[in-house]
Amino acid sequence: MKAFTAAAIQVAPRPGPLTVGSIRSNVDHCVTMVERCVAETGAELVVLPESATTGFTPGCPPEHLWELLAPSAVAPLHEVAGRLGIHLVFGSYERGPAPGTVHNAAHLIGPDGATLATYHKTHLFHGEAAADGGWVTPGDAAVVVRTPLGSIGLMICFDGDYPELARVMAVRGAEIICRPSALLRSADIWELTNRARAYDNHVYVVGANATGTDPAGVIYFGNSMIVTPIAEVVARAASHEGWVSARLDPESALRSLTPGSNVAQRFDHLGDRNLAFIKGHLDELAAPAHTSFPRGTPT
Repeated sequence: MKAFTAAAIQVAPRPGPLTVGSIRSNVDHCVTMVERCVAETGAELVVLPESATTGFTPGCPPEHLWELLAPSAVAPLHEVAGRLGIHLVFGSYERGPAPGTVHNAAHLIGPDGATLATYHKTHLFHGEAAADGGWVTPGDAAVVVRTPLGSIGLMICFDGDYPELARVMAVRGAEIICRPSALLRSADIWELTNRARAYDNHVYVVGANATGTDPAGVIYFGNSMIVTPIAEVVARAASHEGWVSARLDPESALRSLTPGSNVAQRFDHLGDRNLAFIKGHLDELAAPAHTSFPRGTPT
């Protein structure tokens, strides 16, 4: 990994019902925000929120959403990445192979405008899954891409609640995890999971969270952030549209035990794992399980 500047942009979906026109407007707005952010910060890696081209809750059935998702709609985001020579991560819904099959995707675009990787969200939030009456079909694979900036892993919003995905990416060599999000819980949970996944795996986490209101009227709080491998939040946004940026430097990532300390960081959460213990519990780790506590019921 080299030292470089990363930025997380938070945008609000365009108001009104989801249409081909509103998707175009969302994409154009994202392009403008990327241009402004890079001009101001010099960022070489820019991350946009989950489903930035539509808003998280589309307010329509998956069959209709599938029809609206023309692959060409996101071409301007590829163009701006190539024109500015940056790595760009953005969230969008993506057509699956059959009508009505929709994936919640995070795309990593390279500085030539080409797609380097596409990740399909593997852990779906309550109500999002098509199998439960929602609109998304889950993915089944982790993604890590080696780039001139460093090795970049992708996860989306609720994925960050699950330590296993971030750990798999870290074991595969991820140094930066990008987390496009449209988080629907609290700022405390958002910060907790970003910091935990960064600290668990000694990786940088660049979390871009939506703000504003989506087509179904759901409200988002922003608070996009960048977290270091020792869990320090080095950049944090407020709730309005905008961006935050920070310098990611591998030479200083693990220099101290905690932020501001003169005590050296000596342990390695990857290298110090008890692999014999993990191998002895693989079946349990992959076994179905549920909390023993009763869950809340809708009011």
